[in-house]
Amino acid sequence: MGVLSLAVDLGVGQPMEHVARSCRLAWRLGDHIGLAERERVSLYYVAMLGWVGCIADSPRATQWFGDDIEYRAGVYDLDMKPLPFLGYLLRHAGAGQPPLQRAAKGALVLADGGRGVQDSLRTHCQVSSTIAARLGLGEDVTGPLSQIFARWDGKGLPARLGGTAIALTVRLWQLSDVVEVHHHRAGVRAAVDVARARRGGQFDPHLVDVFVEHAAELLEPGEGDASWTDLVAAEPALRVSLTEGELDRTLEVFADYADVKSPYLRGHSRGVAVLAAAAGERLGLDQEEVVRLRRAALLHDLGRTGVPNTIWDKAGPLSAGERERLRLHAYYTERMLCRPPIPPEVGTLAAAAHERLDGSGYHRGLSGEALSMPARVLAAANCFHAMLEPRPHRPMRTRSEAVQVLEEESRAGRLDATAVDAVLACAGHRARRPPRGPAGLTPREVEVLALLARGATNRQIGRRLGIAPNTVGKHLEHAYAKTGVSGRAAATLFAMQHGLVRTLDRDT
Repeated sequence: MGVLSLAVDLGVGQPMEHVARSCRLAWRLGDHIGLAERERVSLYYVAMLGWVGCIADSPRATQWFGDDIEYRAGVYDLDMKPLPFLGYLLRHAGAGQPPLQRAAKGALVLADGGRGVQDSLRTHCQVSSTIAARLGLGEDVTGPLSQIFARWDGKGLPARLGGTAIALTVRLWQLSDVVEVHHHRAGVRAAVDVARARRGGQFDPHLVDVFVEHAAELLEPGEGDASWTDLVAAEPALRVSLTEGELDRTLEVFADYADVKSPYLRGHSRGVAVLAAAAGERLGLDQEEVVRLRRAALLHDLGRTGVPNTIWDKAGPLSAGERERLRLHAYYTERMLCRPPIPPEVGTLAAAAHERLDGSGYHRGLSGEALSMPARVLAAANCFHAMLEPRPHRPMRTRSEAVQVLEEESRAGRLDATAVDAVLACAGHRARRPPRGPAGLTPREVEVLALLARGATNRQIGRRLGIAPNTVGKHLEHAYAKTGVSGRAAATLFAMQHGLVRTLDRDT
């Protein structure tokens, strides 16, 4: 949930952990009004997921208002009453387009009367509720998420829903979400001013009064409660452990969330995950590595939420600045996944999906030995699957074209040849050579033997390849059995005899 909230932060144009800070504030405000324990737990999920549906509106928002992230960020300065909101839409209609096109878009917005945007807000609520349900949350969360655009005065959505008919968790979140942004920008006074200005309109007047009376205390950051991990630690009821199967299903929700950002991306992350996992199994990676590879593939594009659709959906070539902004999505992915409880190796692997062996990839520009075999498989699977999908600047490539490009990338030294062969074989194409080394060694066993021949310990090998030392030991046991040797010295001679050390040098 915390990882997902960081993706939401990026999608609404706020600094990371805005959602966590607003959740903490809502909890504190709830304590002042005697919020029941069950509602406190529901409030956590409502606050974490309140804006999660915004990503579904990205293509439409971009079509009408330009940069979808900038458009959402500006809403925090607006009391979304019908007329002011219509004025906001008119000011942003056709943003980034020539004057005549802007005027035409503005005329269409005026003629529509904002009904299209209302449909988008309804879609937002439906997506938020659906994601909550897929995460296993009940009606005490999914129901309130359908009310997040309601107003105390009844002038929001759903129409005429207002006052105490709005769930208390929603009313607490609405106020906390807005005042946190203004406090982060300009301090306590700004937060108090916006709360007072919207009292009785957007916000519950009683909650505003309590907030204003205790604003300095409520907004003061306490020791050890700066992030979503601290929020979970502070609330025993939130410490829910997932089974392996539940975790996989949750990560599939994250994959779908990232891909719904653009119509050109739908199903991409799941497709890459299936292909990468199959290639990893073909290469003889152990089950633990295959699971990690599949999970990293599901998450590899989560950072897309931080890049506007003016870039993802652009039909023409990107400018230099747009290309740099696009490359940031891999960085965002790593930043979101570098915190517990996501294993750090999953985040590191996910962020390497766009790296290349020659250092020409992004975001770190890693090369050679810095890229493990799972990372090489993920890069090849991601590249191949993307070519079979349409993009705004090109049609979907044929399978033969995609195969040709992938093989060219391999010959040029940008993609690993063994990983490319495995990906193509799993995609239904004949591999150019079997993915096995001498004596039937798997590519992973070849890597382990090559590093062992250089004098590396099991711990050093594991650190280099991103696997546990006991997993290294298992690979060595298998390699010893296949090669008929029984110790490091004999294994080193075998590696030298068959050119495995030189092979590793050449590959890197």
